[in-house]
Parts: sequence; C-alpha cells; structure tokens
Amino acid sequence: MDPATEAFVAHRNLLFTVAYEMLGSAADAEDVLQETWLRWAGVDLDTVRDHRAFLVKITTRQALDRLRALDRRKESYVGPWLPEPLLTAPDVAEDVELAESVSMAMLLVLETLAPTERAVFVLREVFALEYEEIAEAVDKSQAAVRQIAHRARAHVAARRPRGAASAAQARDALTAFQRAVETGDLQPLLDILAPDVVFISDGGGRRQAALVPVVGMDRVAEVLARIPALTSLRPAHVNGYPALIFHVDGEVDTVVAVRVDDGRITGLYAVRNPDKLSRLERETTLHR
Repeated sequence: MDPATEAFVAHRNLLFTVAYEMLGSAADAEDVLQETWLRWAGVDLDTVRDHRAFLVKITTRQALDRLRALDRRKESYVGPWLPEPLLTAPDVAEDVELAESVSMAMLLVLETLAPTERAVFVLREVFALEYEEIAEAVDKSQAAVRQIAHRARAHVAARRPRGAASAAQARDALTAFQRAVETGDLQPLLDILAPDVVFISDGGGRRQAALVPVVGMDRVAEVLARIPALTSLRPAHVNGYPALIFHVDGEVDTVVAVRVDDGRITGLYAVRNPDKLSRLERETTLHR
C-alpha cells in the first residue's frame, strides 16, 4: 500500500469509532470516513507531523458538520430516537470503558450535549487525546477546550449510567428475556426487572413503536406481554450490551439491547426503524 492508504487503514477503526460516538449512526460514520479519505488522499504527507492526529482532526470536523445537520433532522423525528445498533464482540463488555462509551445509555447521554461539547468529550474522555490535539480538531483554543471539557464532563457525570453488569449477570438477563419472548411466561423476567426499568422503542415513524419511553416494571411488562410470536430470535451483543435480534420472514425486524445494572434489567432499547437495521441485516447475513 502507498503511505496514505497505509496510514488510513492503520487508524480506520479509531476513526470509525470517533465518528460513530459523535453521530450515533454507523451509516453516517461510514460516510464520514469516505469524506475523510477523500481529503486525506489529497494531503501532502511530507507536511504532516502526526498522521493519526491529522486524520482524527479531519474526521472530527467532518463528523461535526454532519452532526449539526442530523440535529436539525432529529427535530422532526417521530418518537424517541435511538442510536443505530452496532454489533460488538462479546468480549467488548470486558473492556468497561469501551463498552460504556458505545452503550445505548451513554450515547443517549451524549445526545444531550451540544455538538462541540460532544466532540471534546469523546476525544478527551474516551480516547484520551491531549488538549492540543483536540483544539486542532475542533478549531478552538486550548483554554476554550479545557472549559468545554470540564462542562461536558460535569454534564455527563450527572447523567452517567450506573455501573456495568458482570458477564454472568448479562447472560442471565438475556436468557430470561429470550425465554419470556419464546414461551410467553414473563415471570422469570419480571423477577429481574428493576422497578424503574425503562423501555424505549425507535420506529422512526416507519414501524409501530411507543411514541414516548415506557417507565416502570408494570407498564414495561404490559408492553412485553404484547410481543407477538416471532419466526426466530438470535442472541447477540449490541453496543456492548447483550441483545436479541428478532427475525420475521427471514429479515431483521427488531433489535432489543438489554441494559443490566446490579443484576437487574434497567433498560430495554428496541430499534425498529428499518433505516437503522440495514447495516446490521448485512452483517448478520454474512455470519449465518
């Protein structure tokens, strides 16, 4: 490979994760990477001291532009918005920082930040970039970046998800959820639902979904009791959470990520918008 391609390939996973955590959309993150490559291919590498930092700067600026456009689109979005589900390896849950940073709960917290705050938080708190690098990426002074980082950190800390579950707790929760869906017997699942459990569904106005979050064990149980018999269920790991992929007529219909805290299910995140399932459909088809 030529030097430009080699550098881009070497840092591609990092760049994708930066873009995804800023945008909450794998499809948009891929588009950002395409735009990053086009700009990177035209750079005189002899003028670049640090390839990684320069690539992160291009990616961040492209992601910021796209994030501002997405924010305008979300204003007219039908019902709750959830991130596009991202298949993650089972062992990502062992990396607590990575698992939390891509989790549905954390990405929803990041949604409450202004675009620049989100970029600074992701680059500093998730990827531990130096303030000098971040200042370059977001076109701000280092002093301004430090203030933004402090403000964003306090904002996230006040809303941060609770502690991560152990692998065994996550497995048990997913097993109970799967059995409840397959058999219609909800009792084992009710036994591990937290009293303040939240069910959020995203149909994007294209599939039936609750238009507001459903909160509380009894109300969530009512929603789960209405799940129809499905052709097949496949356990998976999505955004660092255990999850079930629901197939109807051979196609992905719904993805439900299960958040577990202290052995109890505290969140169920159901993505039904077909626009957000196309990438996952391709990935699951390749692995069948």
